[in-house]
Amino acid sequence: MRIGIVGAGFIGRAVAQIALAAGHEVMLSNSRGPQTMSSVLAGITGITGCQIGTAEQATQFADVVLLAIPYEHIPSLQPAWFEGKTVLDANNYYPDRDGHIAALDTFQSTTSRLLAEHLRGATVVKVFNAILAADLLTDGRPHDSTERRALPIAADDAQAKALVAGLLDDLGFDAVDAGGLDESWRFERAKPAYCASLDKSGLARALVAAEREVELPLGSWRR
Repeated sequence: MRIGIVGAGFIGRAVAQIALAAGHEVMLSNSRGPQTMSSVLAGITGITGCQIGTAEQATQFADVVLLAIPYEHIPSLQPAWFEGKTVLDANNYYPDRDGHIAALDTFQSTTSRLLAEHLRGATVVKVFNAILAADLLTDGRPHDSTERRALPIAADDAQAKALVAGLLDDLGFDAVDAGGLDESWRFERAKPAYCASLDKSGLARALVAAEREVELPLGSWRR
């Protein structure tokens, strides 16, 4: 699979590393342009063979596009670049960083629903937002492992969900279906499933335990 990554921060680089190790092709991009990527990639083990490009080039290269940028930058994305693409939404909303967004502060929408409304020609799947970058590099296990970590996914399109579940399996993780994009709040920031190391049954329980207007203490997921 060709994976284009928009965002060369910790999550983008970690997904690039494990995807390359699993035999996928990867193009990584950042907002500052490919001329800055040599220093970004320097010293990162396991990322040899990663292609670099602009955000537009990464989306055109890709079968699926991982979007891993600060949420405040989503309005600057060009929807035409993502037309017809499956977009893996790894973004999280942090008001202190991103500025306040009324629809999220009042629990009227979800981060992925707002993204899907902006990228109307794309199919959005919420995934990779609920795991720390360091855990992506260490927690993957073979398919037949009895101690496999599960990651939540949400999407309105069943085919896209199945595609992403298969990709997670390649990368060493089980998938738990959290529902459609309107249910993706269940594993957004400060919910019980957010960045928790759980197997499939434990993750399913954490998703059910989430309460729409109740948030865990800031930083508790970094335990």
